[in-house]
Amino acid sequence: MGQTNNYLPVRDDWLKSRQEDVLEADLAIIDAHHHFYDRPGWRYLDEDYRADAASGHAVQASVYMQALTRYRTDGPVACQPVGETAYVAAVTENRSPVQVAAGIVGHADLRLGDAVQGVLEAHIAAGRGRFRGIRHLTTWDADTSLANPATAAPAGLLLDSAYRAGLAQLAPLGLSYDAWLFFPQLTELLATAQAFPDTTIVVNHCGGIVRIGAYQGREEEVFRRWRDAMGALARLPNVHVKLGGLGMRINGFGFEALPVAPSSEHLARHWKPWIETCIEAFGAERCMFESNFPVDKGSCSYHVVWNAFKRLAAGCSPDEKQALFSGTAKRVYRLD
Repeated sequence: MGQTNNYLPVRDDWLKSRQEDVLEADLAIIDAHHHFYDRPGWRYLDEDYRADAASGHAVQASVYMQALTRYRTDGPVACQPVGETAYVAAVTENRSPVQVAAGIVGHADLRLGDAVQGVLEAHIAAGRGRFRGIRHLTTWDADTSLANPATAAPAGLLLDSAYRAGLAQLAPLGLSYDAWLFFPQLTELLATAQAFPDTTIVVNHCGGIVRIGAYQGREEEVFRRWRDAMGALARLPNVHVKLGGLGMRINGFGFEALPVAPSSEHLARHWKPWIETCIEAFGAERCMFESNFPVDKGSCSYHVVWNAFKRLAAGCSPDEKQALFSGTAKRVYRLD
C-alpha cells in the first residue's frame, strides 16, 4: 500500500509478523475516528475498513472523519467537500454487522464565515441523518516539514475572525467541531473553546504530540508543555479528547523501525504516560478511543492497537471502560 512523505507506509507482511489473541473480545467498541482514502497509491475504503474491524474485537459502530475523499469535481468550490459526506453515507448505508460511519464528520472552509451555513446545511442533507460535525484542520508549525502540504494551515487560524465566524455557525445547527492541530497550538484552542462554550469541541489524537523535526530530542519539554496545555483544556466542560493517533510519523515513537511489528504490550508501555494523563485530566466520560486507521496502520494492526487500548484501560472501572470504548463517542456524536 502506498504512502506520502507525511505518512508511514502500510506493510501488510510486517503487520502479520505480530499475531495476538484478542483481549476482552466481548467489550463493545465504537471506533471514534477513522478515514477512507482514495489517493494515488493509497486506497482504503469501506471494505478495507470492515476487514480490519472484523479482526476479532467487538466493533459495533464507527465515526467517519473527513479525509479529502471523493469530493465533488464540479459546482461551487465551497460545496465540493459535500461529495465526501454523500459518498460515505451512500456506501455505508444499511450495512452490517458494523455500523460504519454511524456518525460522519466532514470538512467545510470555516473562513467563509456566516456564508458557511449553506455548506453545513448541504452536508446535513447529504449525510442521510448521520452528519455530526466539521473538521477544518489548523495544523501549523514553524517547522514546515511537520504538516501535510495538502492540509497545512496558516499560522493563527484558530484566532482568525473569519474562521471564528464560521465556527459560530456549528452549534446552532447541532454540529460539533473536531480539532486537529499540533500541541504548541493548544493555547489557541483553549482561547477558542472559551469563546465558544456552547460548541462541542473534540481534540483529535491526544492533542497533537510532535517529537520529530524541531522537537526531536526535547521529549521532557514536549511532555511538560503538552500536559499543562491539556490540563487547561480539561477544565472546560465543552472539550473532549480522542485517545489514539499515536502511530503517526510525527509522534516519533519509531515503531515502524522495529524488525517485527510491535506487540500491544510494547504500544501500551510507550503510550501510557500520554493516555493516562488525558484520562486523569478529562475523566473517562470525556475521552474516547480511536483507531485513526488507516493512518496508524503504518505502525500496528487493528487487532493489536485495540489490545493496547484495553491494556491501558485495565485499571478502569466497568463504567469507565464503557465510556472510553463506546459511551463517550455515542454521546458526543449522538449515535442512535
